[in-house]
Amino acid sequence: MTTPSVPDSCPALRACLAGLLALALAPTRPAAAAGPDTPYPAKVSENRRFLLDQHGRPFFYLGDTAWELIHRLNREEAGLYLKDRADQKFTVIQTVVLAEHGHEQPNPQGHVPLVGNDPTRPDEAYFADVDWVVDRADELGLCTGLLPTWGDKWNKKWGRGPELFTPENARIYGAYLGRRYRDKPVVWILGGDRPIENDRHKAIMRAMAEGLRQGDGGRHLITFHPTGWQSSADRLHDEPWLDFNMCQSGHAFNHENFRLIAADYARTPAKPCLDAEPGYEDHPSEFKASNGYLDDYETRRFAYWALFAGACGHTYGCHDIWQFYDKGRAPITFARTPWRQALVLPGSRQMKHARALIESRPVLDRIPDPSLIVGDPGKGTDRIAATRGADGSYAFVYSSSGMPFSVDLGRLSGRGLRTWWLDPRSGEARAGESFAREGTREFRPPSRGKGNDWVLVIDDASRAYRAPGGLAR
Repeated sequence: MTTPSVPDSCPALRACLAGLLALALAPTRPAAAAGPDTPYPAKVSENRRFLLDQHGRPFFYLGDTAWELIHRLNREEAGLYLKDRADQKFTVIQTVVLAEHGHEQPNPQGHVPLVGNDPTRPDEAYFADVDWVVDRADELGLCTGLLPTWGDKWNKKWGRGPELFTPENARIYGAYLGRRYRDKPVVWILGGDRPIENDRHKAIMRAMAEGLRQGDGGRHLITFHPTGWQSSADRLHDEPWLDFNMCQSGHAFNHENFRLIAADYARTPAKPCLDAEPGYEDHPSEFKASNGYLDDYETRRFAYWALFAGACGHTYGCHDIWQFYDKGRAPITFARTPWRQALVLPGSRQMKHARALIESRPVLDRIPDPSLIVGDPGKGTDRIAATRGADGSYAFVYSSSGMPFSVDLGRLSGRGLRTWWLDPRSGEARAGESFAREGTREFRPPSRGKGNDWVLVIDDASRAYRAPGGLAR
């Protein structure tokens, strides 16, 4: 193969063609051992509200933020982390290929992602490390949410930088990633905690997305991870490459993330949405240790608030896990718990109960319905949220501090109703009352006060729905 002749007056074009030639000549990696038929989000549902896997089945996006997984952990450590998250029924692991410090600090295997910080010259040894993480996740039934790069590499704004990407090399880099992981269970997440502030930023993201599409033939969905209290929809909702929206509600007590979800849910055209970075467990509120640290109660509230507002899934996060903080490593923003200990913090054990609840009833016709609640839904830790099947055959009501509430039963179906109280801490469901469907009825959760959150499940008694606790598969 020969390089096409290009005039010396076109250095940018010459560099682009040279990069394409280098990638075309790069050796093809050997096929990995086949794992299970791991579900990954491959399609959007017909009503444009939910994600479907490669077989057309509902895909519940239960993510964990492991931004520094590839950059900071060796294979033994990465395997330990991935096995735990698979055991806890997570479905997506969000991690970064080109991490914030990854261009200058080698990973434990001694590799960096790019040769000479050139996005058109990926380092094969480093990408063998990426392959290992993606393949091990696949073996465990996990989809990898791959961020091609952290945001400081296309909009420094703050952080390390440098800005490495242009529209030209972003397209080449995206095509390389798309080809390399074409047959793997991945979802592409552009962005990386930085805002799109001008047309150049948008052009870089568009080119990277187009490169990914070219490389993988459109086999994987693409989304965008924004900065705090923003949504991908703010600047990108009408982009044809953006398959679903992500917001980041941020790290503070009582952030009403349901407002971001409700705003995205109301946009046209409809696209699935979720909170990809709510308040992390063990994170100092508003980045100040003196404010106190978020705990499992906060992570539960953010999950149920978002899901009941219409989210197609949810992402959990732990401040110590995303950075894989350990003794001898400088803590970022007052991290305080070594990551192996943080691995078993209670919030990470409770997310599977939210997934189990959603999957216990028909998924694809679920709608948010705050009008189920009669009267004031409350504020802050007393907030009450509601969702139901579009046909009224079931409803979920979340009381975030055990406050009593009244439900308009006329919005449900069936002559008779039955109830369950689901404990979101343990996943245990307690059978409640059965009664005729008429008028308004008050419900009092089993306990009350901060940390005493409960989910009321109301079913049409004629439907053969199973108890809401525990995953069906």
